[in-house]
Amino acid sequence: MNGVSSVIRDHIQLPQSFPITITQTVGVSPAFQRLHWHNTLEINYIHRGKGYYLINGNRYEFEEGDILFINSNDLHRAFETEEVIFGIIMFDPAYLALEQRYDAELLNPFREVGQRFDNLLDRDRKEIARLRAIITDMDEEYRSKEPHYEVIVRAQLLRLLGLVNRYFDKGAAEKRLKTRGMEAIRCVLHEVEKRMEHPWTLKELADLAHLSPSRFSALFTKLVGTSPLNYLIQLRLSYAVELLETTDDKIIDIAASCGFRNLSNFNRLFKQHIGRMPSDVREK
Repeated sequence: MNGVSSVIRDHIQLPQSFPITITQTVGVSPAFQRLHWHNTLEINYIHRGKGYYLINGNRYEFEEGDILFINSNDLHRAFETEEVIFGIIMFDPAYLALEQRYDAELLNPFREVGQRFDNLLDRDRKEIARLRAIITDMDEEYRSKEPHYEVIVRAQLLRLLGLVNRYFDKGAAEKRLKTRGMEAIRCVLHEVEKRMEHPWTLKELADLAHLSPSRFSALFTKLVGTSPLNYLIQLRLSYAVELLETTDDKIIDIAASCGFRNLSNFNRLFKQHIGRMPSDVREK
């Protein structure tokens, strides 16, 4: 890694039998203030206070409740702006070698930080509360050192990494959002096609998707390529063309069955979008 050779490495001594440590520090010590790196993987939990980290040249403002992932070889240093209490988890990546045989992406929150993951986990995600609870439990188990605490701490660490992979992978989160969005839009379109004559409003369509009108409109436009109400007009007009070409129904009745309550408005929109009048399509 560029720049690592010019910065002294911290030699973190971890017990061979249980290569993980969980500690708390009050304030930013001189060792934390200087630029440093180490071979261990590090998770920081901010119990109290505020400050910022410089990690590989990027600045991350942190506050109480924040969680940071620092990869081995990451150049980093910490600063406090309001008295900070850090919870620090350090472990040897080889400690989880067995689990990586079954989940090769287990350590991606470290290995792909800056790409699919951020050093500072998104504090606005609801899942962050679950991670905080896991870290608190790990800390209590490690401090109590009751029988079999090593197994419990290891299990909680695996759970923590699994949840970070599940919920904080930016690529996966975007894919899940798109999948859920597509399903919601599909349900709305299905309902609209069944009841095309209904005088749909944006709020009614948004309610079908269980979204606010503004969020629904933005999602619909992103996935479909046009606004919900404009798409509804296009859908109704396409159905009107089909009825004009395949039935002998009166134009005013076709307009009504497609959701147009006003014949002049139907003619205007038909001419605007189709390029001809309804009567021209009927004659052809």
